[in-house]
Amino acid sequence: MRDEEHKIQCACVRWFRYQYPNLSMLLFSVPNGGQRNAVTGAKLKAEGVVAGVSDLFLSVPRGDYHGMYIEMKAGKNTQTESQKEFQRRVESVGYKYVVCRSFDDFSNDVDEYLENRKAVQ
Repeated sequence: MRDEEHKIQCACVRWFRYQYPNLSMLLFSVPNGGQRNAVTGAKLKAEGVVAGVSDLFLSVPRGDYHGMYIEMKAGKNTQTESQKEFQRRVESVGYKYVVCRSFDDFSNDVDEYLENRKAVQ
């Protein structure tokens, strides 16, 4: 994860933990990125790491969604092909997927998502 994305994601997670303390354990990161040697990469792949998985997952159902995947991007960074494929697949099975480029994007998307109190069928 690039440094700017890292800073934004850290701020977002801190805010979430403060804003929604009762849900704090239900938002977590998926540490797929970063530099790793070949041995570590092979071990992680064998353990189930999948390219393209979003940076954060909010495991709270709302409305018609089972949960929300959050991909953090900063500046002009765009989704990789594996991230786009992951988005298509999770949306096709009932998950919300958002790309957040700023703290404001994140807080607005999370607030809007969590305000939808309709139970998942």
